[in-house]
Amino acid sequence: MGLEGPSFILAALTAAGGSIGYARTGSLPSVIAGLSVGTLYALGGYRIQNNLPYGIELSLLASVILGGSSIPRAIRLQKPVPIALSVVALYGLYTFGSAFRAARL
Repeated sequence: MGLEGPSFILAALTAAGGSIGYARTGSLPSVIAGLSVGTLYALGGYRIQNNLPYGIELSLLASVILGGSSIPRAIRLQKPVPIALSVVALYGLYTFGSAFRAARL
């Protein structure tokens, strides 16, 4: 399994997380953000799987967006959900950032 596997897994996690957040709290921003970031990961995974350009970049973008929104909240609130989202974002940043860097060298 190449990079498409982690991308599809992160897509499922973020989309499911956003849906669960909406179901538990009725938070429309949770479902919109979760499905949007999940879609970026899924599109990146699809493009990686089919050897199309910009797959790694899309998954890296999804990780940047997720990290940009969750890491400050995790630091400020110190609650489990933002911390978990931050860990997911950091994993994506490392995985897809390393692949992006390796492809550019």
